[in-house]
Amino acid sequence: MKSNIRFRGKLRNYLQLPVMLTVLLVVLNIPLYCYDVKSGAAVTFFIIIYFGVVMVSYHKNKPVLVNELINFATQYATVQKRLLNEFEIPYALLDYNGKLLWVNEQFSEVTGVSKNYHKSITTLFPMITREFLKKTDEPQNVYLEKEGRKFRISLNRISFDMITEDSKMLELGDCEEFLTAIYLFDETELNRYMVENQEQKLVAALVYIDNYDEALDSIEDVKRSLLVALVDRKVNKYFSNIDALVRKIEKDKYFVVFKYKYLKELEEDKFSLIEDVKTVKVGNEMAVTLSIGVGMSGDNYNQNYIYARNAIDLALGRGGDQVVVKEGEEVSYYGGKAKQVERNTRVKARVKAQALHEIMENNENVVIMGHSLSDVDSLGAGIGIFCAARVLGKKAQIVINDPTSSVRPLMECFTEEKGYPEDLFVNSEQALEMTTRNTLVMVVDTNRPSYTECPELLKKTDSIVVFDHHRQNSEVIENPLLSYIEPYASSACEMVAEVLQYFQNGLKLEPSEADCIYAGILIDTNNFMTKTGVRTFEAAAYLKRSGAEVTRVRKMLRNDMAAYKARAEAVRNAEVYRGSFAISVCPGENVESPTIVGAQAANELLNIVGIKASFVLTEYNGRIYVSSRSIDEINVQLIMERLGGGGHLNVAGAQLTNCTVLQAKHIIQDTLDEMLKEGDIQE
Repeated sequence: MKSNIRFRGKLRNYLQLPVMLTVLLVVLNIPLYCYDVKSGAAVTFFIIIYFGVVMVSYHKNKPVLVNELINFATQYATVQKRLLNEFEIPYALLDYNGKLLWVNEQFSEVTGVSKNYHKSITTLFPMITREFLKKTDEPQNVYLEKEGRKFRISLNRISFDMITEDSKMLELGDCEEFLTAIYLFDETELNRYMVENQEQKLVAALVYIDNYDEALDSIEDVKRSLLVALVDRKVNKYFSNIDALVRKIEKDKYFVVFKYKYLKELEEDKFSLIEDVKTVKVGNEMAVTLSIGVGMSGDNYNQNYIYARNAIDLALGRGGDQVVVKEGEEVSYYGGKAKQVERNTRVKARVKAQALHEIMENNENVVIMGHSLSDVDSLGAGIGIFCAARVLGKKAQIVINDPTSSVRPLMECFTEEKGYPEDLFVNSEQALEMTTRNTLVMVVDTNRPSYTECPELLKKTDSIVVFDHHRQNSEVIENPLLSYIEPYASSACEMVAEVLQYFQNGLKLEPSEADCIYAGILIDTNNFMTKTGVRTFEAAAYLKRSGAEVTRVRKMLRNDMAAYKARAEAVRNAEVYRGSFAISVCPGENVESPTIVGAQAANELLNIVGIKASFVLTEYNGRIYVSSRSIDEINVQLIMERLGGGGHLNVAGAQLTNCTVLQAKHIIQDTLDEMLKEGDIQE
């Protein structure tokens, strides 16, 4: 057989080179014959001998060379197979149907199968099915855990076209069959080190005492140091259990650093420190409350501290007495069950009024907008800001797209015939045309950009001011020049009324303007029955002195017959869930403002004995609006946050999409069941 072997390619050319040189010598010998015949004959004799030696050497050495090549190829294949068999990475080869064709020693050791095991790979790894292997041509990874070890399985398809691509002996037509190379990577140690590295990362936290001054004012002088010492002890003891570093940076502020691995323990404990510190009693009438901001997953320690600052600002903006954990862009909330503490001091309102005065003076005009489906509070706050701009000689306009029946009677008080600009109220398109970089965009009664009448306005100016009384969440208006968010305030109108008193000497409200602002307070407090404090009545007294008339306001806020019947129907059809929660649906047919009627029905349901919280669902414009109310026992704001909404302790709401009213009702019931089980609310 070896005699039939023919050399090809570069090896054949190399072996035939002496023969080619013989031809060259013959050609060169021809001119020599012309010069000297004897010399030519001598060279010819030499060429014949040379050619004979070359041919004998070629035929004699060819079998030896073939043997050497065959031996090398055999040894090379043997070595290659041995290396593959002893490969440290578990390796196997599968056929088109997923059956094992060959496995190496490491694969056999890891899986416990012999080299003669030719069953389907599914018997070893159930998730690797025949369909899975045929799914894609791209390399795939599968992760699994086996006997306490974590593996990454890499699958690489080898088509027959690739195998025969360079072959001059075989050629395949359209062939769908393939082989699959499978590699097992033991990533147990790698994962362990990654987990350890994550657990060792440092987490920054800021702990603030919400009501430090108020709590100390409610206690005797001799006991103040004792109260502070007991709070310090609670804070230090709580964090010492997780090997944390605690440093008091101010009289009411602590900086805490601990390892990431302890965070889960604190979250499972739901940061019991905020409840534990309320038990400190040494004669103080007011319980001490804490706010905690936790930051982590930043690129460096400084970034974690910035996250902690953002988290504590968010916690304070939501009313305090809670924990906000900011992990990158993800935000989690814990606590927030206590009623917000009202500050009696008006220093903050005076400072905000002066800041707003300076900002307005530095801008050409003012565009005011509230939330979509503007209500009385949103409109009243807008009218108050319009009065502030008017005293400075600045043109101000209020953005309202679709006025509802609840605000239309108030808007009729500000017509051109009564001395107000014709374009006082504009829609979103008009507002976008008149807004420039030198325009102040004033957002009232909301702090979420997606909830505003025209979110695009926020991108057209560099000057943004936010006045709101709702709790903040992770969605906030970015880079405002001034942000005045007070969750303990009853309404945005209360905040604006306070600011107007310190805005500028000589600012005088017309009776219709005072009526509008007073109406906003009246609606949001449910006739001064919810969320009212000392400053609420002080703001109302200021508006009363400015000419507000209760009778006129009451007439403007009356409902029509259809709305009144819808509210009565919602109350009549209410269902009591788990003995404490009233859930109803407000009919929206023939009602111009069904969401407002739903909110009124939720307030009415609280008048029923035994009802701790009410939830009224209203279908409007393709969405399900949920109005929730409570008196004092249930924090409906926490419930609504689970549904993507928010609000206050006793007044909150949410909007649900892509569901029916019946599905929305089940969602609320499931949320209540879950929160009762977790202990976030009590029956």
